[in-house]
Amino acid sequence: MKQKEIKLSKRKLIFLLLASIGFVIISSAFIIYPERFISFIFFNERVIKNIGFMGLPFFGLASILLVKKLFDNKPGLIISEKGIIDNSNSSSIGLIKWSDITEISLSRVMSTQFLLIKVSNPEDYIQKANQMKKLLLKQNLKTYGTPITITSVGLQCSFEDLEQMILESYNQNR
Repeated sequence: MKQKEIKLSKRKLIFLLLASIGFVIISSAFIIYPERFISFIFFNERVIKNIGFMGLPFFGLASILLVKKLFDNKPGLIISEKGIIDNSNSSSIGLIKWSDITEISLSRVMSTQFLLIKVSNPEDYIQKANQMKKLLLKQNLKTYGTPITITSVGLQCSFEDLEQMILESYNQNR
């Protein structure tokens, strides 16, 4: 099997960074000027401030991680005969061995599709990660039944192409 590499999409990452910075600005405005955002949906300044206090660290951290990923020159994803080397997002954990994968399924959250990579030893993958990634991976495990999810959001390919490449390689190498 020939190794396949998918590069990170700098264009997609820049778009995500700009959107994230926009949400940092909006969250800050919610905190500083909550009275300007009172409407029939948000009628309480305290609610508006709380939304700002939740959004600011979330989108602030997302912005930092996106800047870091923009300067990452490693491929976003490598598919080889050993497995999948994932470097596509902040919860990526490196090599996912074909022998560990028990199932690959599709999921969707709003308009974003992603692959759920179920492994026989999820705790081993979680233990390999640093503290911040462990939190993300544990949340994925709790929510989706697996710590490993892969999407094409930051990659130079469509989700359909990504899904096809991974499923074909999985079927060849399991």
